[in-house]
Amino acid sequence: MLTAIIDYESGNLHSAEKAFQRMAVEVDAGSVVVTSDADVIASADRIVLPGDGAFPACVEALKGHKGIFEAMSEAVINKGQPFLGICVGMQLLATTGHEYREVAGLGWIGGDVKKITPADTSLKVPHMGWNDLVIDEPHPVLDGLNSGQHAYFVHSYQFHVADEADLLAHVDYAGAVTAIVGRDNIVGMQFHPEKSQATGLKLIGNFLKWKV
Repeated sequence: MLTAIIDYESGNLHSAEKAFQRMAVEVDAGSVVVTSDADVIASADRIVLPGDGAFPACVEALKGHKGIFEAMSEAVINKGQPFLGICVGMQLLATTGHEYREVAGLGWIGGDVKKITPADTSLKVPHMGWNDLVIDEPHPVLDGLNSGQHAYFVHSYQFHVADEADLLAHVDYAGAVTAIVGRDNIVGMQFHPEKSQATGLKLIGNFLKWKV
């Protein structure tokens, strides 16, 4: 079994690689590779898409690396392999991003990515640091986790889902901020599970064991 973390030059790949490799050993989930090889991505059993930076730049980088987007789509959409998007990698699942300019996302989960606007204007944006998860919908990736467990966030934009059934968890930042989305074989986490200590490692382990 192979988990491919996609390298399209947008994301903190080292810490993600270490966390996924650790949990792959713990849950006996095979091997984990960081790769930009389209053939490896297309044949992988699980796909992880990280992402740091602005939405438009990440879209351009993903689609600008020859064959990566097509290979990812082959694995996730055509073959139905489990997919995890992290941070901007999760935001790219949306229909449209509104950071700097309007840009089409992957459209795999309907919705829009817009700037966070806390009701309390004294709260700073970006939303940075630890926050408590509120679980909205059960999901295999959330097995063994409860509302109140915390995760580490660094972001200025959030995913507004079109269908509330796709919202798996949120946090409160003077208003609800999307934390986890999911539909079918696709899951996205706004926070960084690789930096979220025990909660994040549990989520990674659950993803690696997830059978769609």
